[in-house]
Amino acid sequence: MFKEKIKELLAKQEGKRAVINDKTKEIRTLLSNEDASDEDLKKAKALRSDIDNAKEELRQIEDDIKSYRAAEAGNPAPEGGHHTENNGNDDSEAEEQRAFNAYLHKEVRDGVSGITSPDVAPTIPESILYNPENEVKSVTDLSKLVTQFQATTASGKYPVLKRATERMNSVAELQKNPDLAKPEFEEVDWKVNTYRGAIPLSQESIDDSAIDLTSLVANNANEQKINTTNFAIANVLKSFTAKAVAGESVDDIKHILNVDLDPAYNKTIIASQSFYQYLDTLKDKNGQYLLHEAITDGSPRTLLGVPVTVVEDELLGAAGEAHAFIGDLARAILYANRKDIQVRWVDNDIYGQYLQVVTRFDVKAADKKAGYFVTYGAGAPSK
Repeated sequence: MFKEKIKELLAKQEGKRAVINDKTKEIRTLLSNEDASDEDLKKAKALRSDIDNAKEELRQIEDDIKSYRAAEAGNPAPEGGHHTENNGNDDSEAEEQRAFNAYLHKEVRDGVSGITSPDVAPTIPESILYNPENEVKSVTDLSKLVTQFQATTASGKYPVLKRATERMNSVAELQKNPDLAKPEFEEVDWKVNTYRGAIPLSQESIDDSAIDLTSLVANNANEQKINTTNFAIANVLKSFTAKAVAGESVDDIKHILNVDLDPAYNKTIIASQSFYQYLDTLKDKNGQYLLHEAITDGSPRTLLGVPVTVVEDELLGAAGEAHAFIGDLARAILYANRKDIQVRWVDNDIYGQYLQVVTRFDVKAADKKAGYFVTYGAGAPSK
């Protein structure tokens, strides 16, 4: 009778130990993942509870086995109730439970928290990206918005046909034709300036870099070229007749568009960031914002039907200053392009490659009536 009961209890004992071992492995799998989620932590806590219950049942079974073996031998059960022997397996399980509890609860003693990432930084791998991310910076190439022609010499004159203001005369039948007014031209003198630079790249840096270093440097050189042309165009825009707008009304800008500028001009607004902020806050009588966002990708924002292009404050003035060019940019600016950017890799006496970059151009005001350099909040508004 005792042997059969003991045998049954031993089978239960092995079953409980197997359950405890399986659930312990599951916990280790969940918590060993450095990307463990909150859901994984909840599962681990549930498994820990199951293990605690299983261990309590295992201790009860072990106590029953001892009681039956003592009765079989004719000895009384040992005192102390459900006391069990402390073997190596129990030590391992107890140590594991202490570690698990420390992980879950992170007890704070003497103002010191539990183990955190900085404490184990040497064991946490760093993620290193070898492909640099471009800085977020909006760059508008103003040379695409002006009149640009391909110069074939270092200097020259560009004729600009003035708008006809004369009228034809009324003539009776068979009378001699009167003379037509001659077209008037205004010549714009231009002289090309050369902008260039060079940078050596060691062959070691080219060979050892994880990215195409030569392409990266060439792209950066092209960005510098855009900065150069934008700066030259902006300097000419600043030379146009100055006007000022004030207040929270759009009336001053309407006056420039409707009265100051000829209706034939194809008007646009080149606004600094601070001037754009002013435009973006203008409202109509119903409290609706007047600046309309782009309808499709690539199309410009519009104010009163006029496209608005935004550039950085420093291009038209200083940071925080609100400036804009309002007018026909294509009629206002002449861009003489002698040589677009040329990027050339040449051999050099160094072990590496030598990048030479050159661009040649000139920027001039073509039609001084085609626009105004406008400042918000300075001086009297145009009337």
